[in-house]
Amino acid sequence: MKKAPTIRDVANAAGVSISVVSRVLNDSGPVAEGKRQAVVQAIEDLAYRPRAAAKELSQGSALTIGLVLADLTNPFFAQLADRVVWEARARGVRVVLMTTQEDPHLEAESLDILLDRSVGGVIATPTGDNVGKWEKLQKVGVDLVFVDRTIAELDGIDLVSIANAKSAATATDSLIALGHTRIALISGPLSTSTGRSRIAGYRDSLQQAGIRSDPTLIRSVPFRGEGGADAVSSLLAQSPPPTALIVANTAQVRSAVRRLAQLGTDIPGELSLIVFDDNPWVELFAPPLSAIRQPIDLLARHSVELVLARMQGRIPAGQRTIEVEADFVPRSSSGAVIEPAEIA
Repeated sequence: MKKAPTIRDVANAAGVSISVVSRVLNDSGPVAEGKRQAVVQAIEDLAYRPRAAAKELSQGSALTIGLVLADLTNPFFAQLADRVVWEARARGVRVVLMTTQEDPHLEAESLDILLDRSVGGVIATPTGDNVGKWEKLQKVGVDLVFVDRTIAELDGIDLVSIANAKSAATATDSLIALGHTRIALISGPLSTSTGRSRIAGYRDSLQQAGIRSDPTLIRSVPFRGEGGADAVSSLLAQSPPPTALIVANTAQVRSAVRRLAQLGTDIPGELSLIVFDDNPWVELFAPPLSAIRQPIDLLARHSVELVLARMQGRIPAGQRTIEVEADFVPRSSSGAVIEPAEIA
């Protein structure tokens, strides 16, 4: 990661003293118009931003972090936002919360706003785009921690997530143990690290069991919209249909389950079902749904602790990845495979 430009770099580029740059930044004294313009141009060219974290630390005031989450209509992210704010406030840290609605354009706007506000650190679930924007934040010295997802093209950004591949493999293993071989998977977009990792874990489980991975049983759908319902309809229209389904896209669980109910699918008689994330309604569904329970409290705690450690210089340079284990909670929606009766 490049070293963030300093006020001295700005002064050198503008051909003025540090005190002149300081007066321009703080609007605290007279500066000749030509020198002011030179300073402004140098600030723009160098993408210099005064480090809010450094100011706050030196002044003894509360630190501020940005929280950029993908979609607050998704219960997973709503709970994550709540826990991150709770963990931050418990440490005397303020949070600027922004949501991107899974839209790269809104994400870009959010990053510009945070850049202008000069926050010292950001916790985010990236859409997978805006690599240049994230690199600009790195360049000016903002400490970044990605949670749940990452971007392969970016180096040096800390990540806090569940063990996605292992979680998908655990769900698949449980269905294989019940005799299922035609296991379908609904996952997130392939542009996201979670989508790719969960598909990889699912395929690895099948391979370990000697079961061929059938690409027609895999659906990668967007997080927003009704992609889960559409995927269910297309999967069940196959001949033969799958005998089990894993919905590994947390945002599409409700859509997928709603379509199964509309179709009158017998769960687990016709189709065994496992979903990612364990919201309260999942246990109240009839039958209660087997689930991968993501430890949201741990994700929030590690994310806040990691970004603050970076901002306060308490850990050495070098990317850190923290993976927390998710729990598999078996319930009545997953059962032994029932082969269709032979037609005489």
